[in-house]
Amino acid sequence: MDFEKDAYEIREAAKQNNTLYATSLPMIASENILSPLCKEMLISDFHGRYAEGTPGQRYYQGCKYFDIVEEKTMELAKKLFRCSYADVRLPSGTTANMAVFKALAEPGDKVTVLDTADGAHISYGKWGAAGIRGLELISYPFNGDQMNIDVDGAIKTIREHQPKLALFGRSVFLFPTPLKELSEVAHEEGTLVIYDAAHVLGLIGGGRFQDPLREGADVVTGSTHKTLPGPQGGIILSNLEEDKIVKRLGWGVFPGVASSYHLHHVAAKGIAFAEHLVFGKDYAGQIISNAQSLAQALWDEGFDVLCEPLGFTRSHQVVFKIGEDKGKWAAETLEQAGIIANMNMVPGDQHPLHPSGIRLGAQELTRIGMREAEMDDVAGFIGRVLLKGEPVQTIKKEIMQFRQDYQNVQYCFHSGQEGYAYHRLVE
Repeated sequence: MDFEKDAYEIREAAKQNNTLYATSLPMIASENILSPLCKEMLISDFHGRYAEGTPGQRYYQGCKYFDIVEEKTMELAKKLFRCSYADVRLPSGTTANMAVFKALAEPGDKVTVLDTADGAHISYGKWGAAGIRGLELISYPFNGDQMNIDVDGAIKTIREHQPKLALFGRSVFLFPTPLKELSEVAHEEGTLVIYDAAHVLGLIGGGRFQDPLREGADVVTGSTHKTLPGPQGGIILSNLEEDKIVKRLGWGVFPGVASSYHLHHVAAKGIAFAEHLVFGKDYAGQIISNAQSLAQALWDEGFDVLCEPLGFTRSHQVVFKIGEDKGKWAAETLEQAGIIANMNMVPGDQHPLHPSGIRLGAQELTRIGMREAEMDDVAGFIGRVLLKGEPVQTIKKEIMQFRQDYQNVQYCFHSGQEGYAYHRLVE
């Protein structure tokens, strides 16, 4: 076998992927792109090193510079999210949830949770991290018209079952969780409140969504690569002052679920936090404005966009129904036209592989400089593909032309241009 050829085939596929995303409209709600400084950290020597333990207490030598990085990254996270505890070692949001479950619950403990069919992340389900930990899952009622937890029903559920943990947070996340009233009830029952901020972490850091740590959450987990445009990774945040619980959280991470924890990603997280402290408010605000403009434009095109009476969305996400069992067809057709989105379940759907909806995210288009006016153009492309049935290749060519003006990463550090970094996505 020609292994050198195999290696260059992999390289060529990666280059083609770069071109694909630089000439399309990337609208997956759980993705984003990195600033040049973040990318630089990912190819630094940190990428192959180990630093088990904590700064100053390592199991390996050679960590003195990484200790500086990790301490600075924790400091930046605490400042960004206004908290006293930040663990930046997690390689993903799912492992952050796993660490919290390991730290704060035992197998067989009851936890209340939104069902995955109603928009919760798979790590909260019986096939994910919660199930692996052996937790007994009790679902909140859901209000499909408002795409949110049924508050009265959730209060009744928490009071009836007195769970060890009350879990909140979603993958389909259009509106803030009614966290304050639910947290008050949970705490009355001796329940710890955990909020999964994976999708909305950047909106929270930018002060444009809700503020879970001020609204009653004891622990916040999150992903650092969605609306917060950092590297793939996870984080745990808290303002808990009880040393025993804080120590358990640390042990839940290491040796719990993470050994070597991707030092280059930690360094890139630090860069992302520093950038978000400067640009996060403007970026998060523009994301939400773009999402709302996109939703309205899609509605005007004739799409059945969810939650029109509530203003469609207060996050980066937009969800619309396309027809029974047509979500997969719609996502595949959009991809052929150069629009990258994902099929998604909507209220009434029964099977995740046969959904009726499409979920869109505005965060990446915002990151490359698109604003409200461009959302009208994007909605027009989607309507021409899915409602008018125009040839996908024709629209794909138009989108490639459209994208030529949006090749620069914004809302990040760059010497010589205050506020923006100009970095070609295709070399």
